[in-house]
Amino acid sequence: MTVVVTGSDLTLGDVVRVAREHVPVELAPEAAERMRTTRAVVERALDAGESVYGLSTGVGVRKRVRVGPEAQAGFNRMLLLGHRVAQGPAAPDDAVRAAMLRLVNGLAAGWAGVRPELAERLVEALNDGHRPRVRLLGSVGEADLPQNADLAHELFAEFPLAAREGLALVNTNAFSTGLAALAVADAQRLLDTLDVAGALDLEAFAANPSILHPAVGEARPYRGLRETLARLTSLLEGSYLWDAVPRNLQDPLTFRCLPQVHGAARDALRFALDQLQIELNASQENPFVVAAEERIVSAGNFEILPLVAALDFLRVALAPAITSAAERLLKLMQAPQSGLTTGLSAREGLVDDTLSEFGVPAQALAAEARLLAQPVSFELASSSHHEGIEDRITMAPLAARRLTELVALGERLVAVELVVASQAIDLRRRPALGAATGRAHELVRARVPFTGEGEPPPPDLEPVVELIRSGTLRGG
Repeated sequence: MTVVVTGSDLTLGDVVRVAREHVPVELAPEAAERMRTTRAVVERALDAGESVYGLSTGVGVRKRVRVGPEAQAGFNRMLLLGHRVAQGPAAPDDAVRAAMLRLVNGLAAGWAGVRPELAERLVEALNDGHRPRVRLLGSVGEADLPQNADLAHELFAEFPLAAREGLALVNTNAFSTGLAALAVADAQRLLDTLDVAGALDLEAFAANPSILHPAVGEARPYRGLRETLARLTSLLEGSYLWDAVPRNLQDPLTFRCLPQVHGAARDALRFALDQLQIELNASQENPFVVAAEERIVSAGNFEILPLVAALDFLRVALAPAITSAAERLLKLMQAPQSGLTTGLSAREGLVDDTLSEFGVPAQALAAEARLLAQPVSFELASSSHHEGIEDRITMAPLAARRLTELVALGERLVAVELVVASQAIDLRRRPALGAATGRAHELVRARVPFTGEGEPPPPDLEPVVELIRSGTLRGG
């Protein structure tokens, strides 16, 4: 399945398929034509001697310096070399490919005013499996200048750049947008899996299913809550819970408020997806070309606060869901709470820790995830850089990286949650489970067996983590 880049309809699914599945990419003919049209506007402005930022002038504090026609080739080449100041390790290959695709899409929209040959070069690199080394750190998010310079230097080192093209390659948020897209996709998978693990927790705890009554969503009509109620009800279809006498009139809050907590996260996820969809196709250029007016307009379109604030919001909303998962698995291992054995031992009275010690990594993972939820979009900039001209930052790459890290911690916590819940279910003599939760129990047990008398806790949960990352446990 080929992803055709038009400049206006790139989706999150497209980014994931190109970045991780290496599906081929094609530049739409109409996009190439649009690029030729806006490029002609740039060339006419250059021929007319107009004063245009980054075209006939330097950039940043050097905007006061004139760049003549004879200096264009060297100036555009130095724009790449001069911004190669990124730091740290190389970014993952999928993040770099996502950035390349976002850069292609931005150029294809025509706002940048560059030749279609630049987009075609990026498409060729994606299809050939080229692996540019882009360093991960050093961008403040007001255009990912260092990362884009790394990328452009590797892909366009032997490519003769024309006027305006050096700035067009570095002065976008392609890197942070691509990184954010993959992080949001992973967050979506994590939240779906949290629903499955939460439903399994309800069965493992023999919880009161009244929390899933449809009237809950009618009385509190948040869309995320309603969707979560529907998902949990579907996941538990056929479960013994619906016909059993509840053990408790009211369960602990992390069980009782499961739909509300996950519903809030789902609302935040939807908001992030909406903002991301806009940003994947929005102009990130300065200046940008308005072809209908034969005009090149200076603007701050590299200011992607709408997306960064949404990423902050999503991390804040996911953190309680992760913390609640940790609390539920701890309750499952406490005999007074679960009605089962201490630590979910094979029988009461054993000296074995069984699963008790999983409480330590669970708390550690949840605590670290909460620390990553701290917002970054309101971070302050130093007004001294470039004589005070560049006095705004969004920290967009950091917002995306923190979401990536939070999701990775969440996946590991859910792996522990699933193993603990499966042990509790086995100790309840495997009552009839829901269609989806029963399948989840089977998949976990295929990788981690029941911990019996005299046996240590499973030392390696990586097979369960990989199961989560595969998307097999998303349910519904």
